[in-house]
Amino acid sequence: MDESFANLQTSHLLGSVPAVISDDDKKSTNVHIASVNEAGPSANMQIFPPHQGNNAAKGYQTLQTPTEGPEQQPSNNWKGYFNVYSYAQYFNVDTDVVLNRLMSSLYPTTGDFFSKIDANPDLYGLVWICTTLVFVLSSLGNCATYLVKKRTDSEAPWVFDVNYINLAASLIYGYAIIVPVAFYFSLRYMGSRADLLRFWCLWGYSLFIFVPTTLPLLIPVEFLRWVIILLAGGASSCFVALNLRSYLEASNDLTAVVAAAFGLQMVLSIFVKVWFFP
Repeated sequence: MDESFANLQTSHLLGSVPAVISDDDKKSTNVHIASVNEAGPSANMQIFPPHQGNNAAKGYQTLQTPTEGPEQQPSNNWKGYFNVYSYAQYFNVDTDVVLNRLMSSLYPTTGDFFSKIDANPDLYGLVWICTTLVFVLSSLGNCATYLVKKRTDSEAPWVFDVNYINLAASLIYGYAIIVPVAFYFSLRYMGSRADLLRFWCLWGYSLFIFVPTTLPLLIPVEFLRWVIILLAGGASSCFVALNLRSYLEASNDLTAVVAAAFGLQMVLSIFVKVWFFP
């Protein structure tokens, strides 16, 4: 063999055979390996060959303790609308915040509801209030019907009408969801600013006043029932109309839109009286 090739450096070539090392070098290598083993699993070790993928340009990567992956984030495309995580942020509200917004719905003349929910509008109030109202209307509506019959017929039997539940769910959930959507598209069509999430929040909290109002409606006096339901409907209507007007004050004259919101709220209260507390 030609000795001119003996001095060539082959350490940079892949697959090259390592040179024979002396006994002293073996001892130093063994000492280094023992020190790494004593360091435990926390010691960083190198991956060989280099990591392939997006980080290939970074050279050799180190093995580290695996960490938990980040929580699943909502998608930014249309699939995000069918992802539960997309709506989790709208239910992340404290009890104090919900109570403050409930109290605001009982004072309809302030008209500052949108300023309170601007930082964090929620859907928790809409779902909780609508569900509570469905239960209250179906249960107390049956009780009110029975008391009216009992007043005229002392031997009238107690009969629970399950259809009250279906009617209450269809009425309350349909109104709280469809009406804000209709106002949203109407205002967008007219060139005014509109936010569907804030509208859902407004109309959802506007129904809270009907929850405590249903209790005195058990009194089997027709005139008193009408007075109570009209007062509750008027307060709820003012709450929606005044806050909607303050929200749209920078827009064109939208008196018809505000009047329509007021009228629909009154129609809802009358419907509650006629169907659940006849």
